Amino acid sequence: MEKIRVMIVGYGNVGRGVLASLRNNPDFELAGVVSRSPERVKRELSDVPVMDVKDIEGWKRELRPDVAILCGGSKDDLPKQGPEFVRHLTTVDSFDNHSRIPEYFATMDRAAQEAGHVSVISTGWDPGIFSLERTLANAFVPGVRAYGFYGLGPKGGLSMGHSDALRTIPGVKDARQFTHAVPEAIERVRRGENPAFEPGDMHTRECFVVLEEGADKEAITKTILEMPGYFAPYKTTVNFISQEELNTKYKGFPHDGLVVAAGSTGKGNPALVEYRCQWGSNPEATANVLVAHARAAVRLAREGRKGAFTILDIPATYFSTLSREELLKHWM
Repeated sequence: MEKIRVMIVGYGNVGRGVLASLRNNPDFELAGVVSRSPERVKRELSDVPVMDVKDIEGWKRELRPDVAILCGGSKDDLPKQGPEFVRHLTTVDSFDNHSRIPEYFATMDRAAQEAGHVSVISTGWDPGIFSLERTLANAFVPGVRAYGFYGLGPKGGLSMGHSDALRTIPGVKDARQFTHAVPEAIERVRRGENPAFEPGDMHTRECFVVLEEGADKEAITKTILEMPGYFAPYKTTVNFISQEELNTKYKGFPHDGLVVAAGSTGKGNPALVEYRCQWGSNPEATANVLVAHARAAVRLAREGRKGAFTILDIPATYFSTLSREELLKHWM
């Protein structure tokens, strides 16, 4: 078996999840890690090639990756790194700012087309898996809206993208953001009302923030509440706590979510479509989906395809290690 050589770009929680996932997929091998903080990563990964993200010619020559999995944040990292890396090789990322996906897709498609490479964008479980489930529900029950709800349990679900957005604010030392679904909104969908929700009708957001010494609490609260694409449309609670409390009370990265659509079939018979994910580790869940998409991206590239793709554009067989015959026999 010719193994797919993967380069991990950025070594935070998602990068660690990607490394763990690669070890569970026998058709992959780790080419190495590139980071803005290579010395920090080297201390954690003594047996893995680690290079500076800026040393492009160096990692192209020494790591020889087939695909790069970009593990940076969507607010600041991926809009810059995505177009840069796809100029050099096939890429996969988890850009998750839903409102800006069309814009990001256009940027990545242009860069990938010019370079003759493949870029698979916005993959994970949402956007990603849930994007596909919403599309299918709307196709199978014409006319319905398919809704995504997140953080169904009493503690909610930890959002990596929103937590990363908080940490980009000057004066914020560390932060985590938990999303809570509004139960009444879910029940309205299940009743087949097809409501035209505003974003803030479906979820609330809860932020736990550790400040740098001397930071302006009021200014940071205002920045959070007014941040477009992340917190501005939602009922958001901001809690300022110590690093010790954050590490103790809010450790771990659990998350879950539900896609639900309700309507009727031809003669007015009720139809309900639901798909749910429950993850003990949100970053590992995202990482596993990224790795499967890396397999698909390499297959597309080897076919001579180029440009940007999403999960909506890729045949399901491209994600699997199984042959078509095996899939037909065991999974159909």
